[in-house]
Amino acid sequence: MNTKIIGIVLIVVGAALAMWGYNIYDSASSQLSRTLSGDTPIEAWVGMVGGVISILVGITKLK
Repeated sequence: MNTKIIGIVLIVVGAALAMWGYNIYDSASSQLSRTLSGDTPIEAWVGMVGGVISILVGITKLK
């Protein structure tokens, strides 16, 4: 029972983290930075990758 609750929480937190990372990636300052230097902010990568990992771990906890 506890692992299912943890899995659901991980999925919800992972989805929020992935959306936060995508919002940073899609922001105007990030687009300008990518245009001028070609670099993507590390916060965007951490948010998106961390969110996906959290979702995957959450899904495995539900099984």
